[in-house]
Amino acid sequence: MAERREKDAPGDPAAGGRILAHGARELPGVIVESYNLELKDRGPGADPQGFLGDRASKRAFSRILDDLRAQMPESDVDPLGDTPSAQVGKKKLDAAIARGDVAEAGLVLAAIEAFAQELAKVISHFLRSKGWEGCQAIAVGGGLRGSRVGELAIGRAAVLLKTQGVQTELAPIAHDPDEAGLIGAAHLTPAWTLAGHDGFVAVDIGGANVRVGIVRPRFDLAPDLSRAQAWKTKLWRHADEKPSRKATLERLVDMARGLIERAEAEGLKLAPFVGVACPGLIAADGSISRGGQNLPGGNWHAERFNLPRSLALALPRIGGQGVCVLMHNDAVVQGLSQAPLMRGLTKWGAITIGTGLGNAAYSNRGEA
Repeated sequence: MAERREKDAPGDPAAGGRILAHGARELPGVIVESYNLELKDRGPGADPQGFLGDRASKRAFSRILDDLRAQMPESDVDPLGDTPSAQVGKKKLDAAIARGDVAEAGLVLAAIEAFAQELAKVISHFLRSKGWEGCQAIAVGGGLRGSRVGELAIGRAAVLLKTQGVQTELAPIAHDPDEAGLIGAAHLTPAWTLAGHDGFVAVDIGGANVRVGIVRPRFDLAPDLSRAQAWKTKLWRHADEKPSRKATLERLVDMARGLIERAEAEGLKLAPFVGVACPGLIAADGSISRGGQNLPGGNWHAERFNLPRSLALALPRIGGQGVCVLMHNDAVVQGLSQAPLMRGLTKWGAITIGTGLGNAAYSNRGEA
């Protein structure tokens, strides 16, 4: 759990100047009250090393679906065929609900109900923790949210929480979850660092994918970044290749370089700023102190490895200047994309249903 951390500090000199610290608690529009919250799972049959959030991840949904399929009589035909649950894509699950036969739809709906119950339990525990107390709304992102199955699970969990007397609103994150982790990076840095530019590079590193994009803040349409958009993006599913850490970094830099060249060719003026979303607890110097175990190649916690510094040194100059790289936790960044819609609240949160269950809680700053 990250409740209180270092005060904002100068960025790394190699990154091009003074700016907020990596993993900063105080951001331009919000104070990050908590992120990467890791509550031990005390439930029946729980893994002694497991965390409560593991019960509401994409892997958990696959396990629930596996259990339901295993309970079917051997004489019955499995509605999903021979494909392991973890390999059944979101499109197939969505289609099962929309136009599958009764047995297929019933199986998926049963999995949604069981998963929603687990999700509601996890959120209830979060709301009782110090950093989450008083959250008035929670935005739910992550890969599972990008499907009808995920939306139904979120909606059902919202109803379950209401029936338990929990008044916190629960809803899918507004942006496409594949873009929210990029767009949220615009909220990591003061607006003046992006003013006068058409866009900047954003990076979202996850347990299965790496996504790089050019984000356009579009201050001319909305100064609060509510109209920010991902202009062009590139996706690499590293889970299919199992690359080393070094190969991952090289591929990431190549993706960013290609997008920078394309943006400049089309006349976009990019800010010399790169916002990075990455799993784990992010220290002020840009190191990952824990929580990066799902990242490709392993050893992202190594004392001598610093992702922001490595990127700053490897990326090309933008507009004749060395780039400033600023990194925060991926759930924090994805949640920040929702910040303009949470302006009227005092405190709110975000969870991301992906390889793990990312989480972050925020207080709006009075001056925002």
